[in-house]
Order: sequence, then structure tokens, then C-alpha cells
Amino acid sequence: MTAPSEASSGASVGLGFGLGTAAQVAAKLGAEVLGDSSVALTRVGTVEGAAPGELTFLRGREFANQWGASKASAAIVTRGIEIPGGPGPGRALIVVDDADLALSKVLAALKKPEWGPGAGVHPSAIIDPTAKLGAGVAVGPFVVVGPGAQIGDGVSIGAHSWIGARASVGAGTRLHPRVTILDDCVVGRACILWPGVVIGADGFGYRPGAPRPDDPLKRPTGIEKIPHTGNVVIGDLVEIGANSCVDRAKFGSTIIGSMTKIDNVVQIGHGCVVGRGCLICAGVGMAGSVELGDGVTLAGMVGVADGISIAAGSTVGAQSGVISDLPEKGQYLGTPALPLHQTRKVWASWLALAEMRREIKVLIKRFLPADGGA
Repeated sequence: MTAPSEASSGASVGLGFGLGTAAQVAAKLGAEVLGDSSVALTRVGTVEGAAPGELTFLRGREFANQWGASKASAAIVTRGIEIPGGPGPGRALIVVDDADLALSKVLAALKKPEWGPGAGVHPSAIIDPTAKLGAGVAVGPFVVVGPGAQIGDGVSIGAHSWIGARASVGAGTRLHPRVTILDDCVVGRACILWPGVVIGADGFGYRPGAPRPDDPLKRPTGIEKIPHTGNVVIGDLVEIGANSCVDRAKFGSTIIGSMTKIDNVVQIGHGCVVGRGCLICAGVGMAGSVELGDGVTLAGMVGVADGISIAAGSTVGAQSGVISDLPEKGQYLGTPALPLHQTRKVWASWLALAEMRREIKVLIKRFLPADGGA
């Protein structure tokens, strides 16, 4: 179940049981209640789609302006945001420092435990005799665990997953169905890998084949694959979204720092080094040997050329193309990615080109003879 946003469609989400009164919800959040603290709340809904008895959240002024028309009985609101008309009769506002964080706590209380394999090894799983499984490991149907693999305590491995030879998975990690961790790769503790994740496939490394000695044009005879002998090392508390891939290094390791979060459909090339606490959004593509400092954010569909380095704490905006190093912490946008203020100037110039072209034509007609001066 995903967290609702004010802009999302659909009426509500929830599990069909009560949250309690607004006062009870506020007590759990350490929040202040304005209005009717006795109103009963059952589920969570969007501000525009919620029904009576449901709780929504208001994190910005544009959504606060929708409160008057909403049918929600209560809202979690970030402190300092003005709500036109206040809570209103029979309604409540639950005031917190950060509505997003408070909503996360509410959703955590509502969320059912994820269904998965129970402790033990399913009869259909194939576990190599030399693999080592820790205490409380749960192995689902048709899982394969290769020779010399090490699975830490409390790991959950979903159906049809593959753990290669000598690979290791740290304690408390959750592998959803159809996760692939290939030979010699390392996944840390308390990680979450969603369906379709592939760790340790060969990187995209090729070169033209050697020409034939008797060919005066020296044409390549084909395309030769470059072997990849390295691995992938993933830190602790890393989450990787569905159908994302992290390629093994040619030699050495591709590294994903602890606490980094990777969205769905992301490609991380061979030999990349991703720092701690990075956020890599959907559709990002990183070529080989890219280095991200700690806390870098790459927004959706960012492309990063091979060998690029991006300074710690930087943010690169959506659909940007990074083709040179970004050595200073900052906000970058565009292709090629430039500091945000520069890209805004460039885009403003692009938007003015049509008008400039029209004005130039007028000037040509006014100051140049029709025959071009002949």
C-alpha cells in the first residue's frame, strides 16, 4: 500500500478499522488538535477524495486551500500553514511539525505485515550443502542458493529468487520474489530488494575486435565482450526498487553506500561508487565508474556519463544529462547539467528565440534593400 498524496486519484486507503478519535491520533503523534477532538477516524484519504470519517493531510498552502471543499473529518497539517476557515464544525486539524513524517507514522500503524515465506526452507527450494543459513531464515518456493553463499539471521527470500555462489546477504534483509544476486556479490544488513532486482550482472563492456592482418582498411572483425571479474558490494539499510540493476565491476567492486535508496527501473553501471544516503529516482541511468558523494539526489530519468564525479550533497534535476564533473555542492539542471541559475537563464533565452527571430526579420526588411544591396 503506498502513501497517499494530495494529488493522487482515488478516494481513500486503509484497512477498514478505526484509527480512533482525532485526540487519540494526536496523542500518538505528540500533536496539537484544533477543533473537534472527539471526531472518529477510520481510514486515510486524499484531501479531494476523502469521505466523512477519514483522515487526510495538508503539507502545503495549495492543498490547504482545498480543505474547505474536502469531506474529510480531520487533517494532519504542518505547523505554520494557514487553513482558510480553520477546522470548521465537527472537524479537526492535527497540527504537527512535518505532515509527511506524521502521516508516515499513521500509515505504519495501519499497514498489515507483508506476506512472505515463513521461517524455514520451502521443500521446493534448492540449497547447496555448502551454503550457510543463519537463524530464522525464511526461504520461499523455488529459491536457489548457491555453493558457499552466506545468508544472515532473519533474512527473508521470496519465491524464485537466486543467490549465487559465494554471495552473502546480511541479517534482517528482505528479498522480494524474483530477486537475483549473482556470484560473489555482497548485500548488507536490513536491506530491502523489490521484485526483479538484479545484482551483479556483467557491465556493458565491449570493444571492436582486432582486424585481420591482411586487411589494409584495418576493419574490426566484430565486437568483443570484456570480462567482468569484480563484484557488487551493497551497504546496510539500502532499498532498491523493482526491476533495477546494479552491474558488477570489471575488477574491484561496484559500491552502494549504506542508507542509499534506489527507485524502480534504475541502471547503475560497472565500477560505480555511490555514497551513503543517496536518493536515486526512477529511470536514472549511470554509466560505468561514476562516483556520487554522500547525500546526492538524482531526480527521475537523469543520465550520467561514464567516469563522472558529483559532489556530496548535490541535487540533479529530472531529465538532466551530466556529461562533466560537478565538483561543487549545488543544484543542477538541464543537458548539459549546469548550476540551476544558469539553466534558468538558458531556458529563458530559448523561450525568447521565436520573438527574437521575428524582430530580426523586421529589421532586415527595414534596413536592407530587397535586392540585398546589389
